[in-house]
Amino acid sequence: MAVTDRVREILSWYPSDNPGTLTNLYRLLSTGALAGTGKMVILPVDQGFEHGPIRSFGPQTDGNDPDYHARLALDSGCCAYAAPLGALEISAGRFAGQVPLILKVNNSDTLAKIDQPCSAITSSVEDALRLGCVGIGYTIYPGSGQRNRMYEDLREMTIEAKRKGLAVIVWSYPRGAGLSKAGETAVDVCSYAAHVAAQLGAHIVKVKPPTAHIELEETKKVYEKHPVELGTLAARVRHVVQNTFGGRRIVIFSGGEAKGVDAVLDEVKQIAEGGGFGSIMGRNAFQRPRAEALELLANVMKIYRDAP
Repeated sequence: MAVTDRVREILSWYPSDNPGTLTNLYRLLSTGALAGTGKMVILPVDQGFEHGPIRSFGPQTDGNDPDYHARLALDSGCCAYAAPLGALEISAGRFAGQVPLILKVNNSDTLAKIDQPCSAITSSVEDALRLGCVGIGYTIYPGSGQRNRMYEDLREMTIEAKRKGLAVIVWSYPRGAGLSKAGETAVDVCSYAAHVAAQLGAHIVKVKPPTAHIELEETKKVYEKHPVELGTLAARVRHVVQNTFGGRRIVIFSGGEAKGVDAVLDEVKQIAEGGGFGSIMGRNAFQRPRAEALELLANVMKIYRDAP
């Protein structure tokens, strides 16, 4: 499709990137039901690695087959399918050129219970190129005592990915002994996490929808002196986006744990109203029967397509 003014504007935010990377960003922004709008919905399926196959695919056993997810992403009009190495090695050849692929290059599991989480690097930029991916996905845990290792590893992966023309998508999930459970999704912490990911060179930043909780005492003082509207999810999303280079990075929001259709759509409406660039929705899609998943994703995309 011809490049739209909105896609052209977004690509202009990345003036230091080479034509290969810009081409892959263009592919993400010009594929599927939201092509040309500047919005995106990505289907991520790394939950089998992260949470285990029973918790992830027990509700919908077709999900044990990676081809099921690639087909769901394609048929629903998602702009990309993201997964770890093993799953993409099953599906990349059969779906080559049909749906953009993102290789999740680091992962962790829930078998180890640790206070300072750190995901292991489980694949490489070379794997992403071999599999025809448009980019790599990498998780950081701002707040973890292991953050320096993650930031430094991401730096090296980002240098290589950008040199070789791939996009970099960063899952920025605050977590660690220094944060309360509520603090992991606090609006000040989510904003900080999004900003950190952008500073580390991410083209696309993924964070959780922020709550109204404020975790950090130092931040509370600033909000009291310089009040910001945070009363609705839409307002909080707007705040997170604004704190990511004034809105000049693509910020998308995770779908989180499975919930009812109305709750999913209400959340997406708020994200769209707040100027979020889209959703990266896994369990809320693939854990439903296929027909229901397709209907839900169609409704999600309609909300973003109709948003100003």
